[in-house]
Amino acid sequence: MNLAVDFRWLEATALAVVRITAFLVVAPPFHHGAIPLRIRAMLGVGLGLAVSPAVVPGYERLGTGGFLFAAAGQVLVGTLLGFLVLVVFSAIQSAGFLVDTFGGFQLAQAFDPGMNVNGAQFTRLFQMTAILLLFASQGYQLVLGGLFRSFDAVPVSGVIDLARPAEVLTGAVGQMLVSAVQIAGPLLIVLFLADVGLGLVSRVAPALNAFALGFPLKIALTLVLVGFVFAALPAVVASLADDAAQVLIGVTR
Repeated sequence: MNLAVDFRWLEATALAVVRITAFLVVAPPFHHGAIPLRIRAMLGVGLGLAVSPAVVPGYERLGTGGFLFAAAGQVLVGTLLGFLVLVVFSAIQSAGFLVDTFGGFQLAQAFDPGMNVNGAQFTRLFQMTAILLLFASQGYQLVLGGLFRSFDAVPVSGVIDLARPAEVLTGAVGQMLVSAVQIAGPLLIVLFLADVGLGLVSRVAPALNAFALGFPLKIALTLVLVGFVFAALPAVVASLADDAAQVLIGVTR
């Protein structure tokens, strides 16, 4: 019994699997520690098989050295694209960090090995909520769609031009900081005004010890007002998922 093996299809699919798997290891929501690496690898194989009809046409077989070099290039491309998506979604984590800092929760900072996040309660809570919303709203499909579009611009045997990702990364970092302030901005303004009010009270009536009362007051304001931020998170996550897809398309254009 002879089995005909199409090595051209096998090489192209394997390179696609390498890029997708590297992307899934880094990019949210698949980078969460609750998803084992073997599951991400199996998902990468399944997605690689699904995208194989798009990557095989035009592919030319490589030698052993060329194939290993192409595989290393696909690891670089997948990791770089995943990192760009991670930067975009870091806006929500940064917003949680701002809430922790201004709300007085920063002393409870801890490391979460599941999400690889070092922050206090709202930093981790916002990050977890964003991951859940990505799955619930099917925003992850937009992210994967942007990844699949990258195969049209950068074939599996090609190497990405690092000048374009560096430019996009600079813009993504700036946009991430702006988005973080926009998400947590209203709450930060209220907490700032509370600090100003407590300062004025301490000047008018020093015996009230306004700053001692300020800690429970700011914590109470944070807990009450953070609900309004949560109400806006679904729309924020949907917008960030669309931005991440556009970044993936733009960086490989």
